[in-house]
Amino acid sequence: MDLTPDPLFVQVRAALRTALAAVPVRPGVHGAPVVDGRDGPTRTVLDALGVADFERSALAGGLDLGLTAGVLVSAELGRAACGNSYRGDAVAADVGCPAGVALAGLEALPAGGGVTATPGPAGWALTGTATIDDPEAALLLVAVAAGFGGPVLVAVPRDAAGVSVQTGCWPPAVRFAATPVTLADLVGELDRTPADPLARARVRQAGYLLGIAEGAHRIALEHTAVRRQFDTRLRDLPAVSFPLARAEVALRATRAAVYRAAWLIDYEADAVGVEPVAALALAAETAREVVRRSMQSCGVRAMTAELGLHRYFRLVAAESARYGAPADLWRMVGVDCVRATRRAVAATALPTPATSGA
Repeated sequence: MDLTPDPLFVQVRAALRTALAAVPVRPGVHGAPVVDGRDGPTRTVLDALGVADFERSALAGGLDLGLTAGVLVSAELGRAACGNSYRGDAVAADVGCPAGVALAGLEALPAGGGVTATPGPAGWALTGTATIDDPEAALLLVAVAAGFGGPVLVAVPRDAAGVSVQTGCWPPAVRFAATPVTLADLVGELDRTPADPLARARVRQAGYLLGIAEGAHRIALEHTAVRRQFDTRLRDLPAVSFPLARAEVALRATRAAVYRAAWLIDYEADAVGVEPVAALALAAETAREVVRRSMQSCGVRAMTAELGLHRYFRLVAAESARYGAPADLWRMVGVDCVRATRRAVAATALPTPATSGA
């Protein structure tokens, strides 16, 4: 993995950061902190910069910049505390679906539950409730963990029988009540290969969480550099500077893990393993901790519209578990480590000498 900054990515990051800085935000401290989906204000920015072509292969007319570019886009959206209108279209491109879809049910993986499928005479019936990215999307890509022998992605029209979208909560939710699906609605299996669409989606979400943490930390650093207490800057007080310094260390370690996972998928797919899962779990925990420390460093102003930190706080509350609880993700990593250790021990075990009968 080359740690030298790519000049192209440096320019892309600068362009995204400049454009997203002009996106209007919701200043209120209650309700949804962002507008997500195709109607969100970030859609215009992403379309103007041609972000949809970043990950698309050159054979399909794209720029073939790889998953690393997708992580960069996700991180900048999180840093600006904007809605993530990119992830749905990115997954749709990975599985061969048209743009404008909404993702649902990914928070139930890998533990299972959430939306389940019951076999019937003409296919399956979906039952359960899941969070959804865009409540206005016409097509939903639903992760179903039980009923098919393994996690799969199912395409369900928003107006299908038994589908009801709840917009009074945030994040919005979708409820399925015996919604019929057939074999033709199956988009593909999830967790089939280490570098499949689910692994790519997890790394993008890790990048989004990393950006949320970086954005909150940046606001805390700026505020504590100008706010004074006891005739000195807040940032010069050990009780404030030490937690912020520890947060910076955590951010750098998480950034390395996230971009390493993206690099492995782009260039060494055979060596991916559980790196995407570990990167997402680490990013979720880092985002929770860094946002908490940033809120504490800024005091009561963090809970007002003055600094905007409240948007990061409400974002991380939902986004840190949108692709699975960190504890469940770490459990997957632990199981893989145990299996790898057992395989290594079995491969190096000395053969048992044969015994001959008297």
